[in-house]
Amino acid sequence: MVEKVITLENISLIDFLGTENQNIKQLAAAFPSSKIISRGNEIKIQGQTPEITKIHEIMGSLIDHYHKFGKITHSSVNRYLSADAFTDEEVIVTSPDVIVYGSKGGVIKAKTPNQQKLVDAVEKNDLVFALGPAGTGKTYVSVAMAVRALKNKEVKKIIISRPVVEAGESLGFLPGDMKEKVDPYLRPIYDALEDMIPVEKLKYYQENKIIEIAPLAYMRGRTLNNAFVLLDEAQNTTPAQMKMFLTRMGPNAKVMVNGDWSQVDLPRNQRSGLMEVLNILRGVKGIGFVEMSAEDVVRHRLVRDIVNAYTKLEEERRAARDEARTSEDGERPSYDRRSRARLSE
Repeated sequence: MVEKVITLENISLIDFLGTENQNIKQLAAAFPSSKIISRGNEIKIQGQTPEITKIHEIMGSLIDHYHKFGKITHSSVNRYLSADAFTDEEVIVTSPDVIVYGSKGGVIKAKTPNQQKLVDAVEKNDLVFALGPAGTGKTYVSVAMAVRALKNKEVKKIIISRPVVEAGESLGFLPGDMKEKVDPYLRPIYDALEDMIPVEKLKYYQENKIIEIAPLAYMRGRTLNNAFVLLDEAQNTTPAQMKMFLTRMGPNAKVMVNGDWSQVDLPRNQRSGLMEVLNILRGVKGIGFVEMSAEDVVRHRLVRDIVNAYTKLEEERRAARDEARTSEDGERPSYDRRSRARLSE
């Protein structure tokens, strides 16, 4: 008699095994001459070599299915027990233009040319800067890329961070403990993750530190290895914070930095670390830069018009300021304008 042991890693047991281990019992019923025993996160298979090999292959397929879809159902087990386990559902998931399969049955993919540029940039570079106005899908696409990397076992964890900047209200006066005060700033990230990962599985990932969502200040002193790391709302970092974050990058890490230079909430006398780093790192090999525009807005149609209106106003104000500076002392345009010009080259 041959024995094999399969260890279930990064898997929610209830979602994989089913209620009262129904999925494993269903698999065992199909192979009555073998024994399949589930204990904790280990599954022990005992039997003759040909049958053990077949069960092992089916278990591998079920594990891959779980990592794609977030759960195993009765019909899932039936499909892999049959001779033809390749379904239309998986054809969709493995389509080259699909980023990841959503937790509610939807397919998540790039919706605009610039979103596709962002996907391509992440595949080609270990560090990518994505810049553009609200509603262009920077955060959503970035989170989808992170989830795909985790499901494909390209990384062991996802780390997502945002600078917590007080915009009009002091955190100290908000109700609750620090987590309750900070969570509203991170809500867009939670929303994106919940679209892509079933709630119970997401909870498991967070409890086991496979997915971490934390304020930027918590990144200090860490080395981020084997991780997909996303810094969102990076326009609200100071130059020191940006340098601190970028130097956390460890071996086998993918890092994305997202920002919108039209929504800086820092004090007026404080420079944005995002604006500064674009000048510093421009031209460094292995770093990708993608600029989104109002044409990439995928929210309500009015959002695009609103973004265009504000962009036009800001450009007029910036032109007036640069003209005034040049006429006074010949000073060059401000670094944020030069950064944008370089990105468009």
